[in-house]
Amino acid sequence: MKKNLLKASVFLLAGSMAMSSCVVSKKKYDDLLSRKNTLEVEKADLEKQKLTLEQQKAALEEEKASLEQAKAELEQQKLEYQQSLAQALKEGKTLGENLNMSKTQIERLNADLKAREQRLAELQRILDEKERAVTNLRNKVTNALLGFNDKDLTINVRNGKVYVSLAEQLLFNSGSTKVDPKGEEALRKLAAVLKEQKDVNVLIEGHTDDVPIARGTVGMQDNWDLSVLRATEITRILTNAGVDPTRVTPSGRSLYVPLDEAKTKEARQKNRRTEIILTPKLDELFQILETT
Repeated sequence: MKKNLLKASVFLLAGSMAMSSCVVSKKKYDDLLSRKNTLEVEKADLEKQKLTLEQQKAALEEEKASLEQAKAELEQQKLEYQQSLAQALKEGKTLGENLNMSKTQIERLNADLKAREQRLAELQRILDEKERAVTNLRNKVTNALLGFNDKDLTINVRNGKVYVSLAEQLLFNSGSTKVDPKGEEALRKLAAVLKEQKDVNVLIEGHTDDVPIARGTVGMQDNWDLSVLRATEITRILTNAGVDPTRVTPSGRSLYVPLDEAKTKEARQKNRRTEIILTPKLDELFQILETT
């Protein structure tokens, strides 16, 4: 019995020592883990500082290179000036005369440069205004004609001008110069915009396909007549709706400016159209160009 009690005591003592050892090891582990985390933070800070210093070093080296280049350029200018001065003195000019001459030339060049810069700035201002005007005009025309099919009517901007292209099926029957009611509706909506745009010129171009008009068509000999008469009819509708006649020019292009040169039905239908070309007046721009 005593022998069994002695064994039990020994086991309990060993277990107690093991548990104490585990507690000590856990505490040391936590301390080491905390220290490790602290070192990693410090390492990250040091790497960040290193990167900043490297960037500053690179910037200073770049600035140094720029200064050295500027210094070299100044030395070259100094050498060239000394050579010019020596040549001037050799030709009998005094130092004062040479300096006065250089100063006058510089002042004259600066004045000329300033004048050119002012003209360029004014030119850019007018070009920006014209671009805004064209964009605004296109938006107004687009909004006015929203209800029409894209196949019948397209609007785009090319070379600083707004092009309103109206297909034949929207405006005319085949070989006719009389505008259909739906086409007249589109033209009156367009006129409502144009009569408010006082600084916009209107060019109306009639276009046909390459099929000759029917023989015996009254008042027409060929596609030239057809294209011109259609443009004239559209001009009347626009001006009767309030567009200033002095701003409108009708013209005919016959079959000679096709959109599609194929000899298919679809190509010919595409070519039969009227283009209304809207151009902001450029009088102010031309005046500046004449003085440059």
